[in-house]
Amino acid sequence: MPAVEPIYRSLKRLLDGGETVALATITEVKGSVPREVGTKMIIHPLGQHIGTVGGGCGEGDVIRAALDVLQTGVPVNVLVDLTDEVSMQALGVCGGTMNVFVERWTPPASS
Repeated sequence: MPAVEPIYRSLKRLLDGGETVALATITEVKGSVPREVGTKMIIHPLGQHIGTVGGGCGEGDVIRAALDVLQTGVPVNVLVDLTDEVSMQALGVCGGTMNVFVERWTPPASS
């Protein structure tokens, strides 16, 4: 999993800098999707996101959910359905579904 390491380094850097961010992780896939289980994305409240869970409208849904998670602190599962009729009109549609777990990460408390 060498591709995951930069995400964790980035997460540590942001947390060490006092930033609160959301971390989205693909936990389940069915059918053809743009990314695999374990793929992660950091969602920053100011739009400085790191990584991708696939782009397009599905990723937009994950980002919107993550912004809510940043406010509430309550983790959520987002079902990204790439089989919708509207999606099927777009180029490069995969035709599967992904479950994406989104959780808030906050900087460690000062000692």
